[in-house]
Amino acid sequence: MKKRLLASAFVLAGAVAPAQAADPHLARNLAATCANCHGTGGRSVYEPLVGRPREKLLSMLADFRSGEHEATIMHQIVRGYTDEQLELIATWFSEQR
Repeated sequence: MKKRLLASAFVLAGAVAPAQAADPHLARNLAATCANCHGTGGRSVYEPLVGRPREKLLSMLADFRSGEHEATIMHQIVRGYTDEQLELIATWFSEQR
């Protein structure tokens, strides 16, 4: 039973990546969820994300996820995304001008 469940999990996980790759707007759509706090397109005065280096953004997200960087809500939000989704978001913001 455990082997069947594990096999099913791998099949489902493998189906997610191609679906994400097939959507050319996925990164933009994921990044849009940041607008409430970081402004439209990540251009807030408080904490802008637009144009920041991808690795810096990923480092910040990892710090929130681990609890190393304290936050009111960001530590909860970041845990709702997969590593692949966070990479898409960080890449999208880093490429914006």
